[in-house]
Amino acid sequence: MGNNQTVNRSEKGLNRELKTGQLTMIAMGCAIGTGLFLGSGLAIQTAGPGVLISYAIGAFIVLLLMGCLAEMTVAHPASGSFGIIADKYLHPMAGFLVRYSYWIANVLAVGVEVSAIAVYMKYWFPNVPGIVWILLFGALLIYVNAMSVNTFATFEYWFSMIKISAIIGFIILGLYVLVGTSGHPHMGAQNYVNNHGFMPFGFKGVWIAIFVSLFSFIGTELVAVTAGEAKDPDVAVSKALKATVFRLSTFYVLTLAIMLMIVPWKMAGVDKSPFVKVMEILNIPGASGIMNFIILTAALSAMNSQLYASTRMVFSLSRSQFAPAVFGKLNKRGVPGPALAVSTIGIVLAAIASAVFPNSSYAFMMGISMFGVLFTWLMVFISHLFFRKTWEKSGGRKLPVRMIGFPYLTIIGMILLLSLMLTTWLTDFKIMLQFGIPWLLFLCVAYFLFRKRNAAQQESISIIDEHVKN
Repeated sequence: MGNNQTVNRSEKGLNRELKTGQLTMIAMGCAIGTGLFLGSGLAIQTAGPGVLISYAIGAFIVLLLMGCLAEMTVAHPASGSFGIIADKYLHPMAGFLVRYSYWIANVLAVGVEVSAIAVYMKYWFPNVPGIVWILLFGALLIYVNAMSVNTFATFEYWFSMIKISAIIGFIILGLYVLVGTSGHPHMGAQNYVNNHGFMPFGFKGVWIAIFVSLFSFIGTELVAVTAGEAKDPDVAVSKALKATVFRLSTFYVLTLAIMLMIVPWKMAGVDKSPFVKVMEILNIPGASGIMNFIILTAALSAMNSQLYASTRMVFSLSRSQFAPAVFGKLNKRGVPGPALAVSTIGIVLAAIASAVFPNSSYAFMMGISMFGVLFTWLMVFISHLFFRKTWEKSGGRKLPVRMIGFPYLTIIGMILLLSLMLTTWLTDFKIMLQFGIPWLLFLCVAYFLFRKRNAAQQESISIIDEHVKN
């Protein structure tokens, strides 16, 4: 228990207000975004009907990840989460790399999402400049995050409810088209094997689509970040993680299975959301407007969660003396105000990009964002290998949740994720490594500079203390 208390002392002052239901909705809300509503078309074009295998394997990797993360998070419920765990069980440098990588990933993702929001708003207001919507929605979500963790959670709960309702509605409508109506001979299971079979691009297409599928699951790890402000981490974290992975896996695989039976896979491109195509088949009035609203909500939800996550990461870095001390301060509502302010850099960058060069910076921002999250996931697997042995050897308390199949399943998850990351160099996604590797090298240099500065400060304090004693 002492280990837990040591970790929590570094984040003293955060309010523990989040409940199990809120944690689950936050994680699902962050994960159910444009990756499903729009990105699923890209995955289908990459693998054909074999995308069902891709998403099943992606869900398996995330299931292993969440198993490892649940055990470690219950042991150390802190907003620094996987960063603090890597710091404690691997090396302080590992914790530094994880927290800064996850922070920049979310900061840039906030900018990407708010840029997308500006595009969505053009559907209703084509003549209003995008920068207006970036600043307006940016200000709104900064206000939500600055109020209290409960205000943030309430907004995220309802954002998530809208998206989940849309998915359930889609599944019901899809089943109605397939089972409850007649006169659609071109729909059905035969679409799984039409147009060159179930795996038209072979295993290579399926493998690349696994990588695409993982982006759809990004955000599930946010439960671990919110654990530092959970009412009862032992119960809330494990329940939320299990519920999130099960529901996401079911939603994604079932949704794609229905989608592929209704819309032939060659038609499921990225020109239009597959959800919209199904609604058009049903001749629903105003279908495109309804879908635009849902996608707008998805972007707002993701942006809200990413702003929260980036704020807590830089707060944790400050409390560990790897960021300026001001970012470790809390306002009267228990919110890290200065950390929130610096984490809005993504919104500022998006506003500048929208005004000056709206398209050219997108690839760079997205590339770093992708790398930061997947690098964090990889470090979760590696940290778990060392955590379990150290925890048991030090006589840590019996945890209410434990990763099964240790160490074999942890190693399998680590190898699968590392293999996917490395093979992106041979695909159109190699931008992730092109920017990710230099980013890690930059952080390594920054770490040694911080460590040198901290050592100098400690030496000065020691000299002063010695002088006072004498």
